[in-house]
Amino acid sequence: MDADSIAFMAIQPPPPPVPVMPAMARETMRRLRPVNQPDPPHVAMIRDFQAEGPAGPIPVRTYRPIGSAETDILPVQVYYHGGGWVVGDLDSHDWVCRMVANMAHCAVASVDYRLAPEHRFPAAFDDSLAACEWVAANADRLGIDPARLSVGGDSAGGNLAAAVALALRDRGTIKLRAQILTYPIVDATAIYDERFARGVALTNPGMHTYIEHYVPDAAQRKDWRVSPLFAASLKGLPPTLVILAGFDPLYAEGKAYAERLASEGAAVTVKEYPGQMHGFVSRPRLLPKAYIAIADIAATLSAHH
Repeated sequence: MDADSIAFMAIQPPPPPVPVMPAMARETMRRLRPVNQPDPPHVAMIRDFQAEGPAGPIPVRTYRPIGSAETDILPVQVYYHGGGWVVGDLDSHDWVCRMVANMAHCAVASVDYRLAPEHRFPAAFDDSLAACEWVAANADRLGIDPARLSVGGDSAGGNLAAAVALALRDRGTIKLRAQILTYPIVDATAIYDERFARGVALTNPGMHTYIEHYVPDAAQRKDWRVSPLFAASLKGLPPTLVILAGFDPLYAEGKAYAERLASEGAAVTVKEYPGQMHGFVSRPRLLPKAYIAIADIAATLSAHH
């Protein structure tokens, strides 16, 4: 663990006890946001929309980068926030979306999918897919080019981005330009490295609790919509960036997914941050390598948009 991560653990309050009440975890994330993130950078425009979803409206927040005009037709990344399918919202990852929009000079559409345990699997997946298709269908209204659309997200958001990419490939409705998977959950049946039982930002017990909240039925955990690593085929998926943190229970499954993507023909780039912990990309104030990871994301989007 590098010096930044060690300092982070010294400053950051310990995670709530497991099992944790979702309301407590959500409030903790909101309370720690000013500790973890600097003031958000300016963008050219932010607008809030309601996408049509399978169970009602899905909030979607769009960002347009500094230097863009309202009449510009921009490429777009549909972004899914992390938080174990249980915590997180449009505000928790607002900094990330602003940074990506500005650095990649693209639009970003951030999706506020339904959270567990109030809404269990496949609610988050269903909303994520519907929101992505809504963005493409409303391209004129949003000022974006549906032929230059990518998906991305971190942790549970990376899980949703990977699952949406698989669904869109199978439907043949939207041809994605790229998928950005930041320390994604891709195997809900994984056995985690014992080193991460305690002392890191995301612990093994914490990860198990998130999975229990979202997919309490163990028989469903090999469904590709929650465990993309179990998809029958990964052929035909778009160019992929996988960002991995070394001190993270999800490292091994993220690495395995990248290797399988490559073996089945996808163009894959893996960026490893050996001394970092899970969640570092949305905690730049204490873990400044977040800025390097955002630059990696922006470079990938710029190359494929």
